[in-house]
This record gives sequence, C-alpha cells and structure tokens, in this order.
Amino acid sequence: MSARLLPGKPVADAVLEDVTARVAALKAKGVTPALATILVGDDDASAGYIRIKQKQAGELGFVSPHAHLPGDVTQAELERVIRGFNDDKDVHGLLVQYPIPGHLDYDRALQVMDPDMDVDGLHPLNMGRLALGLPGPLPCTPAGIEALLAHYDIPVAGREVVILGRGATLGRPLAMLLAQKRPTANAAVTVVHTGVADWPRYTQRADVLIAAAGVPGIIQPEHVKPGAVVVGGGVRYEGRRILPDVDESCAEVAGAITPRVGGVGPTTVAMLFRNAVAAAERATA
Repeated sequence: MSARLLPGKPVADAVLEDVTARVAALKAKGVTPALATILVGDDDASAGYIRIKQKQAGELGFVSPHAHLPGDVTQAELERVIRGFNDDKDVHGLLVQYPIPGHLDYDRALQVMDPDMDVDGLHPLNMGRLALGLPGPLPCTPAGIEALLAHYDIPVAGREVVILGRGATLGRPLAMLLAQKRPTANAAVTVVHTGVADWPRYTQRADVLIAAAGVPGIIQPEHVKPGAVVVGGGVRYEGRRILPDVDESCAEVAGAITPRVGGVGPTTVAMLFRNAVAAAERATA
C-alpha cells in the first residue's frame, strides 16, 4: 500500500484566502490589523521564523510592529514590552517567539499578555476557554490538524483517534479539540505517551494516529494500523534539518499520511493569522 499524501499547503491556502477577505473588510472600515512580534536574543532559527511571519503578515495586509530584545534582557523589561503592546490600541495580536533564553520565564511572560491578543492560543485563559468549549483563540497546531483532516474529508466523528504525546502546545489541547461535539471532531480520543510501556498497543488500533511526542522516528510501520490516517505533528530540529516523529516508511502501511515536510507546518502558520484577524475583529467591533 502507498499512502495518500495530505500536504498542508492547500489547507493553509484556503484558510489564508478567508483571512485575506476579512482583512479587506476591516480595511474598508478604516482598520488595518496589526500583529506585533517579540524576539529575544539572536537565535538564527527563531529570527528566521519571525521573518517568515512578518513576510506573511505583509502579504495578507497586516502591519507587523516588532521588538527585538537583547539575549540578556531582564524578565521585567520583557514584561514591560509586552504590556506596552497590550496598551497600544493600534495593535490587535501579539506573539512572543519561543524559545526564549533560559534565564527568562516564558510562562510568566505569557500570563502578562492580554489573552484576547494571544495569537498562539496558549494563554492559560485561552486554554481554559478551550477546555470549556468557549470562544477564543485556539492553539495553532491543534487547530491546523483539525482543519487538515476536515479539508481532506477524513471522518473523525465517532472514530478512534490516538494522540501519542501530551504536551501543553499540542497533545493535550488537540485531545480537547477533537473530543468536542462538532462535525469535524466528536471523536473517541485516547492520549498516550512514552511513559506508557505498551503505548504501541494503543496506536495500533487507531483509525487516526497523531504523533505529537517530539521524538524523531518514534512511529514505525509496526505501530500503525493498516489503512489508518497518520498525522505527524511532533518534530525536532538538528540545525536546520527536520526530524519528524513519523518514519517515512509508515507510508507503506497507512492509508493517508502527512508528508515529512509541508504537512502540519503550513496549517500552523495559517491558524496564527486566523487568530490574528479574529483579534482585530474583536478589538474593533
């Protein structure tokens, strides 16, 4: 069997087409949406991600004010900059590029942010909104995975979805999202992790298997139910090289699978801008 590929770009293009129309509607009312970014230090990968987001922002019609702070910045100064963006009525969305230097507390910085400006959807208030099924910005990678499955007409409702990984940015919020009562969700969701000795027993029965462990190559063909849908959400980086959780040989067993490069990544970025335009709409309603 050779699996059907599920690239993220067509999904992202559809989301960004909607974002573009919403930006145009805001501009027709005299509002230019603004997504502010904060980069701490000089990590090449982080700087590259900021450039990508700023370029995409410009193409979509956003303005993108940016603060680049030195690597030795204090926690107090970082929080002062965040509060400055919170108070700027011309800024609607905000992200602090992760990771930040080890002497800083990212979770504390996140809590300083106005939750309605949180385009990553990771503020504790927004995670609480997700848990309760209330409106609010969704974590970008989980929302992108739900959109990807829906785009390719992969049935999720009533099926067994197994997520390998329980991280706060992917595994846990994705489980909450896919268990909600909605046509593109409503699944029987099992969350398993590497602390479970017999975790393959769970993945082998999944109709939809989502790898979110951040352990390169952890999912091998013998861990996949023949014909299952496999989504690679977890990755690590070795320099600029992507090391995904899902081994490419799984395509010989799966019925459908995300590609090694260009799967979940494009949908994650698209969801960030969907959150950003929604923040501008809320702020200027």
